[in-house]
Amino acid sequence: MLGALLWGVVAASSLTLGALLALGRRWSDRVIGGVLAFGAGALISSVAFELSEEGTRTAGPLPVAIGLAVGALSFYLATRALERIGRRGGGGTAGLPLALGALLDGVPEQAVLGIGIASGEGVSIALLVAIFVSNLPEGIGSASDLLKAGRSRRVVLGLWLAVSVACALATIGGYGAAQVAGPGFSGVVDGFAAGALLVMLVDSMIPEAREKAGEIAGLLTVLGFAVGAGLSVLG
Repeated sequence: MLGALLWGVVAASSLTLGALLALGRRWSDRVIGGVLAFGAGALISSVAFELSEEGTRTAGPLPVAIGLAVGALSFYLATRALERIGRRGGGGTAGLPLALGALLDGVPEQAVLGIGIASGEGVSIALLVAIFVSNLPEGIGSASDLLKAGRSRRVVLGLWLAVSVACALATIGGYGAAQVAGPGFSGVVDGFAAGALLVMLVDSMIPEAREKAGEIAGLLTVLGFAVGAGLSVLG
């Protein structure tokens, strides 16, 4: 279990690192958009090769399909709730959908790491690197948007520390659950992460990347996908 926690901390640390990079200096919109586009490509690769494909292989299509639906609906409803809270409070939700996406996909993604360790398969280096690489743009993009919206540096850092801790602890949760649950559980977890990711990508990450990076966003997204796919093959 200690090993699962250590790997969980390694994977989740890039969320806080991304926020620290945003706090350390002011990034231009074009740079942020480019980073988001690259990260979106890496996340699409993670959905295709590390979550949907692996979940289907180990548990079959039905648990993955159930997880996809639940994950997508969870992100959609949580985002709508954030928007309502923002309107009532007189503020916006700038940056919060990315933070929410990092939580809703990061927790099940890292639970998958714990499940792999508990099952004796070891750590998927491809999944570990994909999580680490794709977390950075989420942290940078969300923290930058939150700072521009007037949130204090302490609030921004505290938010991303909380998300990082929750994701790291999810690795232990996956490790423990794997001791008592069957392969169907892993498939649902994979599907949940994939569903939350896909809605976040379409609703938040890709539109923001295109708006800020301009015409190069598509090219950088494909580059991110290629890097993520290469890591999956190597893993």
